[in-house]
Amino acid sequence: MIPRYQKILLVALLIVSLGMGFKLWQLRDRAHKRLLTGETTEPTKAPDVAPAEQATLIAANDLDNSLVPQIHSLPLPANPGARARAVLGKLLDLYAAPDATHPVPGGAASIAQVFLLPVPGTKSTQASGDQLAVVNLTGTFAASHPSGLETESLTVLSICATIRANLPNVTEVRFLVDGQQRPTLAGHADLSRTYLTADAIPTEGNRP
Repeated sequence: MIPRYQKILLVALLIVSLGMGFKLWQLRDRAHKRLLTGETTEPTKAPDVAPAEQATLIAANDLDNSLVPQIHSLPLPANPGARARAVLGKLLDLYAAPDATHPVPGGAASIAQVFLLPVPGTKSTQASGDQLAVVNLTGTFAASHPSGLETESLTVLSICATIRANLPNVTEVRFLVDGQQRPTLAGHADLSRTYLTADAIPTEGNRP
């Protein structure tokens, strides 16, 4: 015969165990939901913001086929590749604006990546620190770009000139579209070749 006090103690322990089990199940379920939704109990860290600096954009003008320097203040990352992408993104934002002198849809999102590599060639070329910029454009940008030799050439040359103005060590530029080689931008401007940034000189009335 189990004493009465032991029965009471067993019942109390059973109730406590059930309560703890239910509480643990609640905590586990809450943690699982946080994991699925990406929540965290740690305080959110504010993203690093690059300091604003002056950048030179070489903007195309369809009225006289010129490449005109413009000074803009914008956040520029320290990483050269990210820096190149930032200035080119701002350039394409100008082209996507309603009052653009060289209207091209797409804006900054049209620059997928910019990679900087040593210029292939002789040891003397490599020792000079010259770099090749590989500009990866989106397929949407190429598909929506106005077709025509002059308008396409102005876009390509303005990109090359803007890179040269902000990263003088970059002497050559190649283009990809969605990570692949493409014969032309929109049927005319050659994207299969390597462009020399020295050839993209901002001048009034520049003819591509």
